[in-house]
Amino acid sequence: MLEEIANIARNCQRCVVLTGAGISAESGVPTFRGKDGLWGKFKPEELATMDAFLANPKVVWEWYNWRRQIIGEVKPNPGHYALCELEEMFTNFTLVTQNVDGLHRVAGSRNILELHGNINLNKCVECSQKYPDDLEINPDDIPGCPNCGGQIRPDVVWFGEMLDATIISQAFDKSAKADLFFSIGTSTLVHPAASLPLEAKRSGATLVEINIEATPLTTLADFHIAELSGVFLPNLLERIKSISA
Repeated sequence: MLEEIANIARNCQRCVVLTGAGISAESGVPTFRGKDGLWGKFKPEELATMDAFLANPKVVWEWYNWRRQIIGEVKPNPGHYALCELEEMFTNFTLVTQNVDGLHRVAGSRNILELHGNINLNKCVECSQKYPDDLEINPDDIPGCPNCGGQIRPDVVWFGEMLDATIISQAFDKSAKADLFFSIGTSTLVHPAASLPLEAKRSGATLVEINIEATPLTTLADFHIAELSGVFLPNLLERIKSISA
């Protein structure tokens, strides 16, 4: 299959990649569910909500600062870096991710659509004005937005919130125009992201799933690679390079 996929990729111009928790898990990013210590008694669904923030923004920010610290110690893995190089091989390349850890950015990917936001970024809870990632938040003194006075919150999609309409629209548009679509480390259970590979498949794209476990997408994919993306993607990259040489 490696040879077939490499040959297909070599002759494609428009590629879309969808990544999920699986690629981040290979770097050691935790799920933040059922952890020991102070936060073990909380579920993400209880803290990652607007209601939780409005009720106790201090606690929510303490939790996010803790998460940021842990994620900040995690490094991209070979799968992340391979996607950076693959980006240079296509005329049109889009990386769509469900992850909020920002590891694709750290690795060097450029054309990224972050469906669920980025845990390292901030925005105003009232007017949604964006603020840089170097803005440190003191949970005891949360800064107000210079524009409207609203409190600053993490720039992630919380439970009960809609995805950014512009971003998800771009993701569907790119998927519908793709020649080649990779679904990597995602369960394809959460919509609307789970519909992106289906959109690409309906439009004639070759669909490649890279996941160590079977998913609802597996039987629909043209190729299912039951390997870690950090193993398969570097091998695919080298094979494409050898064909191009």
